[in-house]
Amino acid sequence: MTTATDYRTLTGDYVIDPAHSRFGFVARHAMVTKVRGAFNEFEGSARVDGENPANSSAELTIKAASIDTRNADRDEHLRSNDFLAMAEHPEITFRSTEITHTGEDTFDVTGELTVRGVTRSVTIPLSFEGQAVDPFGNSRIGFEGSTTINRRDFGVTWNAALETGGVLVSDKVVLEFEISAVKQN
Repeated sequence: MTTATDYRTLTGDYVIDPAHSRFGFVARHAMVTKVRGAFNEFEGSARVDGENPANSSAELTIKAASIDTRNADRDEHLRSNDFLAMAEHPEITFRSTEITHTGEDTFDVTGELTVRGVTRSVTIPLSFEGQAVDPFGNSRIGFEGSTTINRRDFGVTWNAALETGGVLVSDKVVLEFEISAVKQN
């Protein structure tokens, strides 16, 4: 038997646990496969208002240099001016502007995503994965979700034409969120 979550019990301030969270992406490569990657260095926080989720907020800062696609040459190219322009824009940020409770365990988190110095509004549908107290006595909550952006909207326009038609890198990039956050109060 399942019961609905009493979100009021979740009210408080949280910090994202980098050891148990993942901020990743997927882009089509050469029109035939997908490249997956993640950012290994980030920090974030959230204020959860369980009675009125609209009063909740979240923010995230990612170190662009921490990009990891399991290929050193590709990662260096992604850090360059062709893609993330990491030297001029070392951080990717997200700050929520609106949080909407959309279903029993789903939320839309809308906010300002800044990549390469360009800021756009993005909505991330997240599902609440649960709450637990870990073996160290920490109260944790988990969320997962994804959204698709067009990298060109953020000034990331580099590409290469393929002999067979098409391009090397898709314009659409799926952003993936797996979040474990620890309650601070």
